[in-house]
Amino acid sequence: MSFKTIKSFKLELERQDNSVYARGEVVSGQVILELNREIKVQCMKVLGRGFATVHWLENRSVGMNSVYNDYTSKITYFRKRQHLIRDNGELTLLSAGRHEFPFSFQLPEETLVTSFEGKHGSIRYWVKVKLHRPWSTVKKIKKEFTVIEPIDINTPALLAPQAGTKDKMARVWYRNFGQVSITAKIDRKGYTPGEVIPVFAEFDNATSRSVVPKAYITQTQTFIARGTMKQKRAVVATLSGDLVGARRRETWHGRAIKIPPVGPSILQCRIIKVEYMLRVCVDVPGTSKLSLELPLVMGTIPLHPFGSRTSSVSSQYSVNLEWLRMAIPEQPEPPPDYSSVVTDEEAGLQNSTAPRPEEDFSGILERPLTAFIQEFRFRPPPMYSEVDPNPQPINMRPRCMTC
Repeated sequence: MSFKTIKSFKLELERQDNSVYARGEVVSGQVILELNREIKVQCMKVLGRGFATVHWLENRSVGMNSVYNDYTSKITYFRKRQHLIRDNGELTLLSAGRHEFPFSFQLPEETLVTSFEGKHGSIRYWVKVKLHRPWSTVKKIKKEFTVIEPIDINTPALLAPQAGTKDKMARVWYRNFGQVSITAKIDRKGYTPGEVIPVFAEFDNATSRSVVPKAYITQTQTFIARGTMKQKRAVVATLSGDLVGARRRETWHGRAIKIPPVGPSILQCRIIKVEYMLRVCVDVPGTSKLSLELPLVMGTIPLHPFGSRTSSVSSQYSVNLEWLRMAIPEQPEPPPDYSSVVTDEEAGLQNSTAPRPEEDFSGILERPLTAFIQEFRFRPPPMYSEVDPNPQPINMRPRCMTC
């Protein structure tokens, strides 16, 4: 009876399948080869690769024909090779049974880019094993692993508040309906998925029509090849406000918009970028939308308690809190219901009858509770004193109360 020579050929990493790696760490594992009978092997090697690739096609009509332009770009982050059985000009004889070949290699100390899968490109890391035998095809196995480049939001640049003001004249054809203005701010630039962003905003509607204020968190994926850029945008979270009547003003006292489980920002790759933005906008019927953009950075290391930060970071953050003196009232509001934070209208699901998925709080509970505590924004009462802070001058003549 005939049976296969190789019973199993497996590649196992030392860490679990869902674990991640960072720059400078060691990727180790073993190759398991089980044989039903002895074989001759020319060589066996392990390859480690990390690279970013971008690819898309564009076509244009030339007469009756279509011409396709191929846009491709690639960046290699590391290449590793290790021989488990070296090719020294002679064949190696392996007996029947189980054989284990351990391997390990270190990831580069330089900055690596977080793993990513997109429509027009990807950033991937993998280990591949090749088994060469005489008079046989090369036997290959491959396993991918995830790399995450840490982004610590506890830095002065990402703790800096973001604020802005924008206005426009609402007009239809040649008729002006008045001016609409937006003033908005958030307490910092860096956040992590699962956090809630309190949005402080003021909408001044001086037009003769009612307007609808909204806020979005958008993700922009940028792919670059041959000097050409292709982008893919998506709305990942939405917050809708109440209708603002004509010649009225509406204020958001920390309206909350929750960040869904999204990937971290990718800013260090030359051909693939993932960026986030908070857009506070006003829909004016009959005219274009007024939109104010505040940049966001999605990090991987959440906000630390104030007591555990360095003095430099704490002092920098206290200076940045001067922006809280803007005219917008800042009494925090409780977070709204999930249905008011993420609506189906902006996600293009307004006609869907599918039930909403349950909200996942597992990622939030793993982070420190202090990461979600907002600063106390109420002004304390003045200190009581029995001494008159505005005493009467001594040389002033007493006023006659009967005159």
